[in-house]
Amino acid sequence: MNQAPPAAVASTLPAPLDTLRFPLHGSHLIEASAGTGKTFTIAALYVRLVLGHGGADAYGRALTPGEILVVTFTDAATQELRDRIRSRLAVAADAFRVDPGSIGSASPGQDPWHGLRAEYPPEQWPVCARKLQLAAEAMDEAAVSTIHSWCNRMLREHAFDSDSLFTQELETDQRELLSEVVRDYWRSFMVALDADAVAEVRQWWSGPAALQVSIGGLLEHAGLLPAALRAPAEALREALADRQQRLAEIKAPWSAWVDELQTLLDTARDKKQLNGSKLKKNNYDAWLQCLARWRDDRGSVNPGLTEAATRRLTPDGMAEAWNGAAAPRHPALDAIAALAGQLAALPDARQELLCHAARWVAARFAAEQARCAQIGFNDLLTRLDAALQGANGGRLADIIRRQFPAALIDEFQDTDPL
Repeated sequence: MNQAPPAAVASTLPAPLDTLRFPLHGSHLIEASAGTGKTFTIAALYVRLVLGHGGADAYGRALTPGEILVVTFTDAATQELRDRIRSRLAVAADAFRVDPGSIGSASPGQDPWHGLRAEYPPEQWPVCARKLQLAAEAMDEAAVSTIHSWCNRMLREHAFDSDSLFTQELETDQRELLSEVVRDYWRSFMVALDADAVAEVRQWWSGPAALQVSIGGLLEHAGLLPAALRAPAEALREALADRQQRLAEIKAPWSAWVDELQTLLDTARDKKQLNGSKLKKNNYDAWLQCLARWRDDRGSVNPGLTEAATRRLTPDGMAEAWNGAAAPRHPALDAIAALAGQLAALPDARQELLCHAARWVAARFAAEQARCAQIGFNDLLTRLDAALQGANGGRLADIIRRQFPAALIDEFQDTDPL
């Protein structure tokens, strides 16, 4: 277990952690692997905070369990950590109750609290024991929780400063409410689309449930999405028109190219210039028929060429199948090599519709939550963060700092990115 070094010396090896000398003021990161005593370290730092231990490295005064915030990742871990801290406080209290005259018989290695106790004169040991015992007895009311539970507590306790409702109910499962909002969106914007637009949308989402999956990762960040978005019907209409124009431009040369390729390949076959095992007539005839149908069908986007066709009907593919002299060049061969990229780049409205749906659903979902006086787990962090950034943010931050002068965050790497 190591204490991460300051940025100025980040290139050096991390310093081994000394729990008795670890600073209890400022912000610090402890790096630890599984099984290296993370819980013991948290409990040891907790004991020091309760005692006000550390001299220049101390917080400044002794703290009570209600003033020390401990955050971990799960509810189960919360209860385990609370019990472990309670146990350490009780054991440390017992360590300060020993007879000073009996200490010489025990080595420091046999007594994990030897170093801590040695920093207090024996006449102060009863006071230290009393502080630790009272803290152990107060652990049921200690501020040990998950990050979501703590945010919920702050929003409730500081409702005025966080602009939260006193009567808000924490709803742990809001999936049905979200699904209903997405269905409302689908009814409002998708049901009345014309046939072409419906066909386009159905390529992406079979219905509201599929759309909900696609926008799931966007909802928490909906405020960062573009605001000036067109309605889906307009966005689809313009995207379809733009795509049709671009597709017509791509297809236009093929009015001549299909026949030219047919003549080129038939002539080469008659002259034995083609390797018949690598490019057979029945194969290239079928490929050219696909291209002809695609060219003549205004709405067809993909010619449906096989992988073999897209590999062989290119300059490199033709060179492999050509006997003797260099294979002839033709713009159609270059066009087929570039066709997949051109078709993938055709304009469509999918991204714009996703942004529109995410913003609309997020706003309606928030309105429904407010109407029902509900709040979900995903809202707890964002609402407290918004409150801290809002008009009363400075005052709220000061209140929370006074309420919790010290915070120990377990499993920091697993906490929410916010």
